Amino acid sequence: MTMSIELYNTLTRRKEPFVPQHDGDRAPVTMYVCGPTVYSAPHIGNARPAVVFDVLARLLRRRYDLTYARNITDVDDKINAAANEAGVDIGEVTAEFIDVYHHDMAALGVAPVDVEPRATDHIDSIIAMIGKLVDSGHAYEAEGHVMFRVASYENYGALSRREQRELIAGARVEVAPYKESPGDFVLWKPSTPDLPGWDSPWGRGRPGWHIECSVMAAEHLGRTIDIHGGGNDLIFPHHENEIAQSTCAHDGQMFARYWLHNGFVNVNSEKMAKSVGNIVLVRDLLEIAPGEAIRLALLNAHYRQPLDWSEQLLVETRAKLDRLYGTLREIGGWQGEWHDMEPDPNLIAALEDDLNTPKALAALFEISREANRSEDGKERMQLAARLRASAEIMGLLGSDPEEWFTSNAIDDLEVTAIRELIKRRDEARAGRDFSTADKIRDDLAEQGIQLQDGEEGTRWRRG
Repeated sequence: MTMSIELYNTLTRRKEPFVPQHDGDRAPVTMYVCGPTVYSAPHIGNARPAVVFDVLARLLRRRYDLTYARNITDVDDKINAAANEAGVDIGEVTAEFIDVYHHDMAALGVAPVDVEPRATDHIDSIIAMIGKLVDSGHAYEAEGHVMFRVASYENYGALSRREQRELIAGARVEVAPYKESPGDFVLWKPSTPDLPGWDSPWGRGRPGWHIECSVMAAEHLGRTIDIHGGGNDLIFPHHENEIAQSTCAHDGQMFARYWLHNGFVNVNSEKMAKSVGNIVLVRDLLEIAPGEAIRLALLNAHYRQPLDWSEQLLVETRAKLDRLYGTLREIGGWQGEWHDMEPDPNLIAALEDDLNTPKALAALFEISREANRSEDGKERMQLAARLRASAEIMGLLGSDPEEWFTSNAIDDLEVTAIRELIKRRDEARAGRDFSTADKIRDDLAEQGIQLQDGEEGTRWRRG
């Protein structure tokens, strides 16, 4: 009997079997993840949910017909500020940073999503949903703004597990004279002539952030979605507000059945913040490390736990990839076999247990060890094929092993120089000049290059 996938549901605060809302083999499943607000280059904290939910999508596609939507917020006050500072139209800012986001996430092995809606393409639908909330008494117009009436939704606070009074006290809500209650949040706000805006029944303006996601999720995935994901920082107010407005706009129908949230990324044990000056941009990391090493670092901790980012973590994950790619490089014949090979059941079981990536990675390294220990050629080939097939679920080991080592040389030691030194060492050994041969090997070891002598000659690897 096939075991179910278990996911930790933030709404219920427990791990639950994942049961899609629709029955049947290859049942349709919907997942919506909050994507970037495109006013700057993505940092490592932005990359974590992209990578985490990419792995979940790969896992879900093994069983279900998944439609995965990740939105782009392309109208926002931060975008307006960035455009104003640069002296350009907001469209230039958003176009630039959408491209940067796509490039950086692709470099981390994040597959394209099925649907990538943009807020500015949904203004008419946003206005329509706001109008329905006004007509039903869940929202009200005040001085050109349209506000959601939090008191009209009795379950407000269920996701974050706090009472309304506590939520209002704990949030830096704007206390404005046009609000009926301090906790009421904006659905539509007026735009001055210098700001982007659209005509609406409440005057020229632009949508609030929260309503954008409610509309895009409903339009592309339906009124009730299976899984909604994002970072911990979105639980309140963003996701709390999404639930309130979506439920009220859809006559009480459940908005999302499972809520998943990833933990924060800290930098050297300190919270990442502009004020601290420790923002780590993905594009800067890509200058010093392969994207796959960054991806593995993001999967190194369980997704619900905080992840402490450091240079040492990147060094360690790079060395781990060297070990795995080293196994694939040393064993032949697997390249034509791995597509038909079933992934390791221990790895799948780990991922199906609330996406336990540390345990899944341990399974990968166990396969690698078994392959390296085996003295049976066929068994070694099959284990290497299983290693590659298993890693595919995590978005790892997709490069050619030889290319991995030649394209990621460290410390500016050129590949040609390494090969020249190996050639000189071979000549020294052939001439029985073992002291020179040993010195070359030791010099390379100091550069982080390990040599492996075999029947097919000498191979090298880092670490």
